[in-house]
Parts: sequence; structure tokens; C-alpha cells
Amino acid sequence: MSDSQRNPLGPLAAFAGLWRGTGAGHYATIDSFTYDEEIELSPSGRPFLFYRSRTRAPGGGRPMHTETGFLRLAGKQHAELLVAQPTGFVELQRAPAHHAVLEFAQHTLGVSPDAKQVHAVKRRFELAGDTLTYDLWMAYADVPVSHHLHAELHRA
Repeated sequence: MSDSQRNPLGPLAAFAGLWRGTGAGHYATIDSFTYDEEIELSPSGRPFLFYRSRTRAPGGGRPMHTETGFLRLAGKQHAELLVAQPTGFVELQRAPAHHAVLEFAQHTLGVSPDAKQVHAVKRRFELAGDTLTYDLWMAYADVPVSHHLHAELHRA
């Protein structure tokens, strides 16, 4: 049995799990905010993880955002994050598949005709033991690519 048959996720295996924590957001066009988040990265038995993120207002408040998709191994050298958002966006992000850091670059951003004017999205995941941190940058309307979200989540 080959290594890829025993562990089809390769360097992505460490990201599998249920992650909970808090985050903060800011952007030129909105007031700063905080949120509680749960990210689930579930093994599929194949070279991808099911991905789901849900955020709520702090303390179990109102739902704020959700997105779903896949984190997949693309060949032996790259990871791809495929994300669908109910706000009218579909992203394909690609990163070198390093063990602890996934520095994604936007490959494709599909936007519904009725979605907000988001022109670019960039994400970064970093794993340190049982802590997953991420950052998200975006370009919206006339604002160039700017930092938008940071969260620190812990393995549940």
C-alpha cells in the first residue's frame, strides 16, 4: 500500500478536525466587529476535506456568515480551497502544500450578478499544534485588497 493510499490527505491531514474560537473583522466601508466561529474540516477518505464555516455574534448570538466547500490536495505540491458562499460567491484558492501554513492565492472568483462588488479574496491558514489561525483579505467596490478578518480557533 502506497503512502497516498494510507494517507490520501498528505500534509492536509493535520488540518482535519472541529475548530472553535473567536475572530475580528474590519474594513474601510464598515464598523469593526467580533464573532464566534466554528470551522469543520472533515475527512472524506479521499484526498480532500469537507469544509464548513459558521460564524455568530459573540456569546451564541445571531448567525452572521456561513460558507462551505472543500480543502483538497492537488497533486503532491499544492492545496486548493474551494468555497461557496450564499451571498453569491464561489472561490478557488490555491497554495503550496506546506505542513503548517497554507498561503492561498486567488485562482478564480465567481460572482453572481446580484452579489456585492467583491473583486478579489485572499486567505491564509496557519496551524500550530491545536491552534488554527486564519486571515482573509478582500477587494470590495473601490477599496483595493485590504485585510478584513483574523481568527484564532482551537481544536474542539
